[in-house]
Amino acid sequence: MLFNSFHFLFFFITVTSLYFLLPFNKRWLLLLISSCYFYMAFVPIYILILGFTIVIDYFAGILIENSEGKRRRLFLICSLVANIGILCVFKYYNFINTNFSYLMHGFGLQNPIPYLSILLPIGLSFHTFQAMSYTIEVYRGHQKTERHFGIYALYVMFYPQLVAGPIERPQNLLHQFREKHRFNSDKVFEGLKIMVWGLFKKLVIADRLGIVVNMAYNNVEYQTGITLLLATIFFSFQVYCDFSGYSDIAIGAARVMGFDLMTNFRRPVFAKNTGEFWKRWHISLSTWFKDYLYFPLGGSRVPVARWYLNLMIVFLISGLWHGANWTYVIWGGINGFYLVFAIITQKYRDKFNTITGLTRSPRLFLFYETVITFALITFSRIFFRSQSLEDAITVIKKIAAFKGSFTSIGINTLAYSFGAIAFLLAVEFKQEFYKGSFTLSRNSNFWVRNAYYSFLIILIIAIGVFDGSQFIYFQF
Repeated sequence: MLFNSFHFLFFFITVTSLYFLLPFNKRWLLLLISSCYFYMAFVPIYILILGFTIVIDYFAGILIENSEGKRRRLFLICSLVANIGILCVFKYYNFINTNFSYLMHGFGLQNPIPYLSILLPIGLSFHTFQAMSYTIEVYRGHQKTERHFGIYALYVMFYPQLVAGPIERPQNLLHQFREKHRFNSDKVFEGLKIMVWGLFKKLVIADRLGIVVNMAYNNVEYQTGITLLLATIFFSFQVYCDFSGYSDIAIGAARVMGFDLMTNFRRPVFAKNTGEFWKRWHISLSTWFKDYLYFPLGGSRVPVARWYLNLMIVFLISGLWHGANWTYVIWGGINGFYLVFAIITQKYRDKFNTITGLTRSPRLFLFYETVITFALITFSRIFFRSQSLEDAITVIKKIAAFKGSFTSIGINTLAYSFGAIAFLLAVEFKQEFYKGSFTLSRNSNFWVRNAYYSFLIILIIAIGVFDGSQFIYFQF
């Protein structure tokens, strides 16, 4: 079930209404049944995969809490192996098998291992990571075991963030299912406004930019360098608005019922360096890797060479988390290299900035840093968006040649695209640098505030793209 569908609109209204009408002790059951229905609207049979991991991790949590010493670690390992095993089978089996076939072919041998004709369950990486965070936190002693099976199942399957996050931690979400959320008009309207902004980013910006991006990247051989450059820049805004739009709708839908989900994006387009970018982008995943992989590897509290290696490992695995394709691994490697290179060259870059006088003008220097960061991130996304390494190399070569024009893109499409980006930047620029000044979205005047959201709704209806496009991160 897509957030940008009328099916979801009816589902959301029905579930939310029943949630406040039912007695408190029945609400968890309503949310659990609704979440199962929400997930089964995609591929019903895959609910069994979630059921399997839920049962494993539920009992693993109890066994970890009731055990001591090596037995605790053993039960944690069993839980992690079960979750990662599911990921490997459904997401990485054929990828690993394909690369093994290439290796065998190099020795003149045939690969006897068969391929599997299986579809990747929607959002598998998201709910798997959320489930693993529970058993890890129980093992570390930061979270009490949840003895109510239904409540634990709801923690994994809570429909607003089930498919594409935010990836929640048990400390933030589990206790909220035991709290009595009364109907609160302020939270209801706040949640609805967040949802409207998320839908605007998805339907008016992301899906409209997607028209140009898909046209260019689905046929890279026939595109000019300028068209591919424009499509690459558009993709940076598309993937941001598509993914942050999903997070907004998820956070808003939960807020209407009184739940608070973690913030997943903080205007990453205004990041001044790549390190800051990853503190603003997909925060729930970035912090997951930091807490459960980077720190256990030693973080920065190790010899310098090992520190650099830790950063690269985290980003390479992050790339693989996004998809079973070498393009994602290279994308992760590029971003890891950015961080390592920035650390190594910090003092030289500081000298360069001082000599050139860039730092004498704070605003100019901020603009310079922001543009460079955006350019670096956008370049790496060529690999993220390309369907193969060959396509990515073709895109880079054509952009470098910088030939041709973008006449293949309609004038109206370009006008809508640039207008949508300009509107997004204006809104987020104001939020980033002028937080305490005049605002439309949170204006104290009832009519001004609601006129703004009415305007957004009109734009969604008038120029939104209603073609049933899935959210980009559903494939992860």
